[in-house]
Amino acid sequence: MKNPIKDIYFSKKVIKFVGRANGEFELIKEGDRVMVAFSGGKDSFVMLHVLKRMQLIAPFKFDLLAVTIDAGTGIDYTPLKKHCEEFGIEYIIYETPILEILEEKKRPGSSACGFCARMRRGALYTKALELGYNKIALGHHFDDAVETFFMSMFYNGMMRSMPPKYKAYNEIEVIRPLIKVREKWIKYMSEQNNFPIIDGESSCLAFNESDQAKTPYVRSEIKEWLRNMEEKEPKLFQRLDSAFGNIDCSTFFMKEFFK
Repeated sequence: MKNPIKDIYFSKKVIKFVGRANGEFELIKEGDRVMVAFSGGKDSFVMLHVLKRMQLIAPFKFDLLAVTIDAGTGIDYTPLKKHCEEFGIEYIIYETPILEILEEKKRPGSSACGFCARMRRGALYTKALELGYNKIALGHHFDDAVETFFMSMFYNGMMRSMPPKYKAYNEIEVIRPLIKVREKWIKYMSEQNNFPIIDGESSCLAFNESDQAKTPYVRSEIKEWLRNMEEKEPKLFQRLDSAFGNIDCSTFFMKEFFK
């Protein structure tokens, strides 16, 4: 068996900002039972190993379980199972008929993303309740939060992003340990460890629909726009990090906040 600390390369920035988020938002505490949404992408790989490291060295105890939602796309998750066994990480695959339901219920020509995300989240809630886990960890990072903010503002006329944590309707708490971490740091750590990544196209239902509906493109456009903006202003994401926690609601068109 491999050592979960010595046999993994940990990015100092990733460790630092996960620790900062956990301290600031109290994401994981003594006695928590944390279910990690483990898709096999770079974000979930990095999150899983950082939380395993935290479990081993933190001054408090918590349980950790990696769960892969099998949506019925025929993906072989054996490499994920083997990887978790090598590092002593508890792991299960939860088989679901999500793809079948998607093809039956989704409106023709619409994006699979929102529908798929809700069903995957629902599957995680179901399994967490069944196994007695009180928290679900998702691998969204700071770039995701920023992109979501601008997508929502530009395309939906709403200013919203991704909170570090929130309670679901069933009282399960959803947490985002990587919410302060930049995507480029995650990518570097993943590459250094040569994780057996499952590529996005294989795991994304938008690429597996029978009607071949158009794949998501808005997020990629926002990502490119932000990349160009950051080239011009290198401290852009530092300022956005500050802005996300420093919102003056009284300066917007919201009567309930007028001074």
